[in-house]
Amino acid sequence: MKRIEHRACFGGHQEVYQHESNTLSCPMNFAIFLPKASRTANLPVLYWLSGLTCTEQNFISKAGAQRYANEHGVIIVAPDTSPRGEGIPNDSAYDLGIGAGFYVNATQEPWAKNFKMYDYIVHELPALIEANFPANDRRGIFGHSMGGHGALVIGLRNPDRFQSVSAFSPIVAPSQVPWGEKAFTAYLGNDLKTWEEYDAVALISKTKKRLPLLVDQGLADEFLELQLRPELLKAACEENGHPLTQNLREGYDHSYYFIATFIGDHIAHHEKILKMK
Repeated sequence: MKRIEHRACFGGHQEVYQHESNTLSCPMNFAIFLPKASRTANLPVLYWLSGLTCTEQNFISKAGAQRYANEHGVIIVAPDTSPRGEGIPNDSAYDLGIGAGFYVNATQEPWAKNFKMYDYIVHELPALIEANFPANDRRGIFGHSMGGHGALVIGLRNPDRFQSVSAFSPIVAPSQVPWGEKAFTAYLGNDLKTWEEYDAVALISKTKKRLPLLVDQGLADEFLELQLRPELLKAACEENGHPLTQNLREGYDHSYYFIATFIGDHIAHHEKILKMK
């Protein structure tokens, strides 16, 4: 690993590292906030998954999460959203290829070699963090938009690895909306059963361990009706008795202004669960 950024922030340190990813076959960046408490104890880790077109920089510079992470004594790790670099396949559109990994394990060419963000987030990145930083084995996951989709899917599929989950403006049913249909066709092919493994609404009926879900959604979000469809998640949770707190926020859009307003609530939600005995 190579540290490429190091800054004092709210009593802790905001850092960015680069490492060679075996899973993605390319160098990857991740940001990590280490609160003051990490100097004397191993702490729980929250993994933040960003949305389309983002890198690790969007969250660490816009969300204002470091203050709350320091107060609650949790580490926050924010990886990049996809593989990048020379030789990585790409598409000219913003919603496919670089910056648009969708947190799946691609099976189709030309994506299959590099676009395995699911395995990177579930396995490789936590192993790297826990081997090199003052982290314990208590993990939470949250994210925004495409990253909210990733957080819900990874949390629902891996409740023993990630004990808490939340999302801002998530794509809850990618199999039923244009963003997801495009990405899944490219990355996964036409097998709809495979799509269901990366669809939070489809997974709700399959999960056996019911992690409480916290979701915040702005009602002035320009993607609300076509791409996000929060009502589908609410209906699936009600039908299957899955605990969901869904906050519909009047006047808020899809931006980091929305995230920054409520990020403290989400970090408190995770800290309460992750520090339970």
